[in-house]
Amino acid sequence: MTTHPRQSSVRNRLLSALPSDDFARIGPHLERVDVVHRQTLIAPNEPITRLYFPESGFAFIVADGDRGMRAEIGLIGREGLVGATPILLGTDRTPDHVFVQNGGQMFGIAVSALTAAMDDSPTLHRMLLRFVQVHVIHLSQAVYSHVTATMEVRLARLLLMCHDRIDGDEIVITHEFLAMMLGVQRPGATLAVQMLEQRLLIKAQRGRIIIVGRAALLAFAGGGYGIAEAEYARLIAPLVGTVPNGKP
Repeated sequence: MTTHPRQSSVRNRLLSALPSDDFARIGPHLERVDVVHRQTLIAPNEPITRLYFPESGFAFIVADGDRGMRAEIGLIGREGLVGATPILLGTDRTPDHVFVQNGGQMFGIAVSALTAAMDDSPTLHRMLLRFVQVHVIHLSQAVYSHVTATMEVRLARLLLMCHDRIDGDEIVITHEFLAMMLGVQRPGATLAVQMLEQRLLIKAQRGRIIIVGRAALLAFAGGGYGIAEAEYARLIAPLVGTVPNGKP
């Protein structure tokens, strides 16, 4: 017998923030799935048939360029819905690649089931559009950071966003992957990691980075972090802690 999740027990903040009637509409269609590192959730330029509400772990959205270049343009964890933007904007695919960075559990839902529920409920549709608004602001902040910030500040921003979406302070991530997400060569990412480590903001180990001074890391990131997080709190639900001085 299949058991449906109870809203009071879900960890995904977007699901928790839904009106109870709207959660009841989609609850029977939620399927708990385990996801693993580097698993593709949304493939580029292919029809999207399934969306994901992360419970633990998180996914990166990356833009692929020529000559194998890639850059981070989005990060979605238990605050949101993976794959929402193209579907809610009326298309069935995206050129971007969405894959799991930190494994965990997610609730999968068929696009057809979610769109049918949205057709029945303007409040559900509106809440999910609010998440898209937050995601668009996240994208604009990523662009702004890339144009105006130093490599070290961009790294601080990325690590803070990863930290928001995990339990504890240890982020499983390599220098090679950081370089890809930041759109730089590996030596540049390594130098940025070393600089943050020298400031006692992080501790780097093989294949992982430990956040040791979040408050100081926030101060170092400055305006590169916090705007999208504050918009999420305004539109969807208060964060646990204070933006930008506390961990969601």
